[in-house]
Amino acid sequence: MHAVVRSISSDEFEIKSYVPDNPACFSLNLRIRIGSNETSGADDFEVCVCTPEWLTKYVWEPRWGRHLLIVREYDLSAIEKCIGDYVDGCTGTDWNSIAEKLGRVFAWEFEGYQG
Repeated sequence: MHAVVRSISSDEFEIKSYVPDNPACFSLNLRIRIGSNETSGADDFEVCVCTPEWLTKYVWEPRWGRHLLIVREYDLSAIEKCIGDYVDGCTGTDWNSIAEKLGRVFAWEFEGYQG
């Protein structure tokens, strides 16, 4: 079983037409719908994408970097490829083992859930 990206979107804008004011200094949050190759369903994962320039300009205090993708400039196809390459490499015997691997770089909607 392996992970499959179903969609990448943003709650803030239409991702296909979005262009930041400064492609070398931006931050945005992306929602990634990811499922397994064996089902049609998907869970929500999120990641913050930003540039080193944005970090230098807006982050003053120490901060952890979990669920963060740092890119040199805004290039949607490169961002989608980076996300897709990581997701494609996530395999496991069941969805929970795959989601655990995905949760290392993306914020999973069910992380820490104890049902």
